[in-house]
This record gives sequence, structure tokens and C-alpha cells, in this order.
Amino acid sequence: QLQLVESGGGLVQPGGSLRLSCAGSLNLDYYAIGWFRQAPGKEREGVACTSSSDTTTDYADSVKGRFTISRDSAKNMVNLQMNSLKPEDTGVYYCGARLWGGRSCREKYEHWGQGIQVTVSS
Repeated sequence: QLQLVESGGGLVQPGGSLRLSCAGSLNLDYYAIGWFRQAPGKEREGVACTSSSDTTTDYADSVKGRFTISRDSAKNMVNLQMNSLKPEDTGVYYCGARLWGGRSCREKYEHWGQGIQVTVSS
């Protein structure tokens, strides 16, 4: 059973940057990996996702040009670089995985991390 662990969250001022990392207990190259977030009172939404096979990506319109998802296969991790952060980026960020999945964040993800808090505030 794949286990996922997120790290790198915290408090940052508007306009700042954070890098989230997702580490897996199995080889993540076999899995599509997505970053999702849930703000208070809102449903969880897909932020950035990458396929298992060709590392193509999918981003929510609200983060295009600011967030970048990337794989570090040597460390068996998938990172989310978040720049130009806004207060509306605040939420709990989850790493999800789908075996042999495509790049769409709309696919049904099978495995989830415990989530990590990101707060953007002055």
C-alpha cells in the first residue's frame, strides 16, 4: 500500500514562495501525482497534477504561471513550487496518487497523504 507524506508547508506573506514536497513509500514514477487543496468551507480542488508516463502536467487556472509541479525521481519525491502566493492560496494541501494515471486532476485518485497547512497572510 502506497503511503504519501507531505512536507514544506507553513506561514508565508503575500507575494512569497513555498515549496511543498510529497514523498512516497513506493516508486512514485509508476503513479500520477497531484497536489490538491481544501480551503475552509470549500471542496477540495486540484491544483497541479502530473502523469505517470510522460510527466505532462495539468494546472488549475488560478495557479497557472505561479505554481510548478515537478518530479525528483532520485529522491522519489514530487514537488510543488509555489511563487507569488496570494491569501486565496491558503488551505490544507494534499498529495494524491493514482497508479498509471494520466495528467488530469479530474481523475479519481486512490492514495492520499495526511495534508499540510499553507497559510498566506501578512
